[in-house]
Amino acid sequence: MKSIFAALALCILLTDSALSQITVSDRTTQSTSIDQDKPSEILDKTSPRKITAKHITESITIDGILDESIWQIADQIDGFWQNFPSDTTQAIHATRIRFLYDDVFIYVGIDADAIGDDYVVSSLRRDFSGRLNDNVSVMFDTYRDGNNAFVFSITPFGAEREALAAEGGVEFNDSWETKWKSQTRRDGARFTSEFQIPFASLKFREGETSWGLQAFRIDVQGGERSAWGPVPQNQRLPSLAFAGEIEFEKPLKKPASPIALIPYINQLAERDFSETKTEYPFKTGLDAKISIGSALNLDLTINPDFSNVEVDDIVTNLTRFELRLPEKRQFFIDNSDLFATLGNRFGDARPFFSRRIGLAEDLDGNLIQNQITTGARLSGKLNQDWRIGVLAIQTDEDPGNEIASYSNSMAVLQRKVFTRSSLSFFAVNRQTSQEFTFLTPDEKYNRVIGSDFTLASSDNSWTGKFYLHKSFQPGDFEGNFSSQASLSYDSRSFSATSDWGYVDQDFRADLGFVPRVDIFKNGAHFEKYFYPGKGPINQHTVGALLIQYRRPSEEFKLTDRMLDLSYEIEFQNQSSLKLNHVREYTYLRDPFDPTGIDNAVPIPGNRGYDYAQTSIEIQSNRSRLLTTTLKGATGSFFNGKVTNVEAEVGYRIQPYVNLRMNLRYDAIRMPDPQPDADYWIVSPRLDITFTSTLYWTTLVQYSNQADNLGINSRLQWRFAPLSDLFLVYNDTYLSSQMTPQFRSVNLKLTYWFSATKSLPRNLFR
Repeated sequence: MKSIFAALALCILLTDSALSQITVSDRTTQSTSIDQDKPSEILDKTSPRKITAKHITESITIDGILDESIWQIADQIDGFWQNFPSDTTQAIHATRIRFLYDDVFIYVGIDADAIGDDYVVSSLRRDFSGRLNDNVSVMFDTYRDGNNAFVFSITPFGAEREALAAEGGVEFNDSWETKWKSQTRRDGARFTSEFQIPFASLKFREGETSWGLQAFRIDVQGGERSAWGPVPQNQRLPSLAFAGEIEFEKPLKKPASPIALIPYINQLAERDFSETKTEYPFKTGLDAKISIGSALNLDLTINPDFSNVEVDDIVTNLTRFELRLPEKRQFFIDNSDLFATLGNRFGDARPFFSRRIGLAEDLDGNLIQNQITTGARLSGKLNQDWRIGVLAIQTDEDPGNEIASYSNSMAVLQRKVFTRSSLSFFAVNRQTSQEFTFLTPDEKYNRVIGSDFTLASSDNSWTGKFYLHKSFQPGDFEGNFSSQASLSYDSRSFSATSDWGYVDQDFRADLGFVPRVDIFKNGAHFEKYFYPGKGPINQHTVGALLIQYRRPSEEFKLTDRMLDLSYEIEFQNQSSLKLNHVREYTYLRDPFDPTGIDNAVPIPGNRGYDYAQTSIEIQSNRSRLLTTTLKGATGSFFNGKVTNVEAEVGYRIQPYVNLRMNLRYDAIRMPDPQPDADYWIVSPRLDITFTSTLYWTTLVQYSNQADNLGINSRLQWRFAPLSDLFLVYNDTYLSSQMTPQFRSVNLKLTYWFSATKSLPRNLFR
């Protein structure tokens, strides 16, 4: 198997390299296209980047054609600098962006050159993947804090994406949605686009005269990534640390304060085969979004429905710890970084994890939906230096499953310090709303308070996290601390991180994510970057990561150690290769069964295990219609051996059809009396975008470890801005017997009613 896998990997790399030689050659001989009617700014990489947006009274037709005369006198940004494959030269394929505004909208005009008309797009779907599509993005840092921004993106085929950027552009939340309008036109090796973004969709101070501005482009077809504010190759392309400035000709007026009412109705037909019963529940509820002043959002919810239209990917978990899955529910999205990024930056202890709310364990230990009855959430800016977040959510009781009703609340106050750093104070409370006989005394409430300092230097070369948290529960007020001190330095030639963390054995965060307690952690990470400057390799990196965990309650006994040596190559043709050798030591305090087989004899506890694995990952050129990612690992595993193979194959019929097949195989071989195991996950996915508003997605997930075969087929029609009709079919089987377990058909309608006096009634129709 190893030799076959290695040969296949080599074939992929060689073939991919050969197919890309023409593209690479063409890319290096192109010349930059500059609009002669609008001279480019001085192409000094270190000069401050500024642009003035002109105030207009003329109307603009949003048709993707920049033919209005007012566009010709608008200032433009151009002279983008490469981030890939180099960061020392100007972008080969020029991007020109103009900005105008009136009292209601800010307008963006994009004019982009390309290497040809063979654009790379995965679909017409909204909120596309930025790395897999040709696209241009603009980022508005409306408070100029260097950490948070509104992002609007477009592909050459007119697919839209809006997102909230946080932590300086490190975090992108594209589950955020707001109303705006765009149109795009393609003309051979060039495309143009127009945006019309309501000021009511943004948050800023009345009378503001400038915002932070960054624009970047991912040109998959041409093999180039570039940005207006030059971004070093070791930094993330959307980094706000390198943003420029947009100045407004006239101070901005007070933005409108829209009120959005989002009711839903949901008719289901459900059949539970284990209980041989069929039900037809009808659900209805309401969300409301209210803008308070110019910078605060108030989200309200009554009887929300968080079911069935989204499914999580099934994963094989061979670890002893819980996995953290992303939040996709709209109620929790706005300013989510205020709540979600507190605590350990590497995930060892987070005091708040929103996916805890609305889920609970039944009597068999299975996660089931726990109904949220009401919720309120206030978040946003108080001024340029202060942000606030407050939430209160009530969950319902379920006595049949011994689930209590809880009041869940949190408050956080954040202060900007220095240029881009912040200091936060917070309190989390989870408390039963009444007495329940099935609860133990220590389950009545859990509270966590603390403070976080997040460091980010002006050029993002220094970053870090320092925090101290403390939990309280009935009869337990001493100790209960969690803390971290982490500092990173990242330059163009190398990066280094030192991390120290502590979680007390009695620390609890019932609304948080704490995989394990009673730990003292120290870690160090180092990477060295090399840039050959010529040949097929764009960059290669060597790295070393050392992490150790000790148990304070047992005289700081070593429980875990991992040394990860890595070597990564990024090729000019956008393919990549990564090699890892990982040596681990684990002291098993308790017996552990990684197979999950009923009545299996576990790996013996109360002893230490040394083991090591070697892995390889190959990713093909993403600009091809056929793409592949292959991963393989083999080596020892506790007292046995493990081999893992993963493959992802994708094929696009642009821009309408996207086919993807994910496969994972884990072979666990253990000495007697522990059992062997062979685990498979097979996940084919078909994504069809008939138009930019009509999508059909079918996902099949098979896992023999979970004994599950699941089918989710979803038809979505966005019949009006931010308003959807869903028809969803779900089917679940026991895969070992192909016995049906649960089946449902779900018809769900949501509609976004907006009430804003200063906006036209026919906005975007």
